[in-house]
Amino acid sequence: MLNKVILMGRLCADPDFRQTPSGVAVCRIRLAIDRRFTNKQTGEREADFINVSCWRQQAEFVSRYFHKGSMIIVEGSLRNNDYTDQNGVKHYSMEVLADNVTFGESKRSAQENGGGYQGAYQQPAYAQPAPAQSAPAYQQPAPQAPAANNAPGAMQLGDLGDFEEILSDGEVPF
Repeated sequence: MLNKVILMGRLCADPDFRQTPSGVAVCRIRLAIDRRFTNKQTGEREADFINVSCWRQQAEFVSRYFHKGSMIIVEGSLRNNDYTDQNGVKHYSMEVLADNVTFGESKRSAQENGGGYQGAYQQPAYAQPAPAQSAPAYQQPAPQAPAANNAPGAMQLGDLGDFEEILSDGEVPF
């Protein structure tokens, strides 16, 4: 059986770092992950919000280096945390138990974004349409005239005479 989850999203809030009574570090985060499509009725892109728990070294790493708006990649497993409250009502919840956590963007990119989003969740730059360009981004260089090289035995582009001699020679072992 297989239970593997890989997520890439932005933190909705600063990490919630705590320690158990026995001193084990635990950190809870909530990721906002954009869906690939837009809502047909509103035309807006929606997001899913997923709870993640990190333990021990992963918890310390997340609490030290991530904050609200940071892009993060989480690998882990999906856990079912169903419970029944005092009134006998059954509650269903799922969360990801992180096995591995890493940065989802470069340090420079994070700094250009102001160190994360300040305020409400925003759509990432990669999901926004590219600005229109008046000229193509890449222009092929203009062809240049071949350099004059009159040295004896010099080969120029397109001169395959030397190769034809080698291939037609009967002494070549191939």
